[in-house]
Amino acid sequence: MGKKKSLFHYSWWVLIGLCIVVGLGKGALNGSAGLYLSPVAKDLDIGMGNLTLYLSVAAVITMVFLPIGGKLLAKYDTRTVLVTAILLQAGAFVAFGFMSSIWGWYIFAIPLAVGGVFTTVIVGPVLINQWFKKKNGLALGILGASGGALGALAQPAVGNMIADQGWRFAYIALGGAVIIISIPVIILLFRKSPQAIGISPYGAKEVLANENKEDSPIEELTETGVSMADAKKSSAFYALAFFFFLVTSIASFTVHIPTYIINQGYSVTFAGNVMGGYMLGVLFGALAIGFFVDKIGSKKTAISAMLLGMVAVAILTFITGNAVLVTIAVILFGFVASNAISTMAPALTTSLFGSKNYSEIYSTASLGLAVASIIALPLYGYIFDFLGSYTPVLIGIIAMMGINILLILFAFKGTEKLKKAGLWN
Repeated sequence: MGKKKSLFHYSWWVLIGLCIVVGLGKGALNGSAGLYLSPVAKDLDIGMGNLTLYLSVAAVITMVFLPIGGKLLAKYDTRTVLVTAILLQAGAFVAFGFMSSIWGWYIFAIPLAVGGVFTTVIVGPVLINQWFKKKNGLALGILGASGGALGALAQPAVGNMIADQGWRFAYIALGGAVIIISIPVIILLFRKSPQAIGISPYGAKEVLANENKEDSPIEELTETGVSMADAKKSSAFYALAFFFFLVTSIASFTVHIPTYIINQGYSVTFAGNVMGGYMLGVLFGALAIGFFVDKIGSKKTAISAMLLGMVAVAILTFITGNAVLVTIAVILFGFVASNAISTMAPALTTSLFGSKNYSEIYSTASLGLAVASIIALPLYGYIFDFLGSYTPVLIGIIAMMGINILLILFAFKGTEKLKKAGLWN
């Protein structure tokens, strides 16, 4: 029963569901969070620093919950986990709309982060790894592009809603809309695994055919790789975790790009237009990086992306007087920085450790993401406050991209050691 050919493999329905749920959680909810800060701070007479502290609370909770989230997603039904995650994350937005004290943001940052661990960090890469054995990179790219597209649509809509109806209405309306849209999508499109509905992952039979295992049972198709226990003892794992930390630190500069551009003498309007270009970079970068992961592999793609990113940041550092080059540099930065987290890092995890314990390995290595979010965002601001310039930050970002190239090479050497030791099976 499950072996009939279909023109549209069910894995693509799962990807469509992911694009909607992850796009709303990441692009609409988390992506619009900054739009509320100024009106909330003014209306409630709260200092901006004190208000934004809730984002640090969320980052700490994310760091603590990531390893737990990976285990929960591996153990329980996908639909149950995701419905709960959306109710927590989007429900926190609804709750913000009723708050009149800063403590409300600190308290509801907890469910916001717990739900967001699934929708914005682990569910996309984990499910794509589970459902796609071919075109894995393309699927990751489509997912990343959908997040950029939904974010680009949601942010002006939320901004207009705040201006016309107030921040309370905008919080409640956005949170409620995400719940109403996401839950039916989760129930209708998601399943625990391909095996649960009697099919193999997309492209799995071709992979086995290449290995002369055409008659292998479905269960054999998804269980190759390194165990969590062996992965945690390897140099490849720590190189990957450090890669996560550095790419997140690099991407964190995105928040500071408008301030940097204005500090170079450009107008606020120009900065806004440039950030629109950044979103286009995110959109097309996700598709391009996903395509190249499939064509030339995650290793070559990631190294090439880091080199391209170094060129972009060098332009921002040393050629600031040319508006066209600055715009191109920001587009390229969006092309690389955001997609290093959403597309490259998951693809590297699969290449380095396989799919055997992917959920736990990926979520644990992602701790570097949470730590970087806590450190990098305020650090860049303090450097600018003390020095009056972002130049040291940009030079540091170039150095981080160079270190990432070395980490990638080091990680793949570590994987070769695991294979030689017979730990990949």
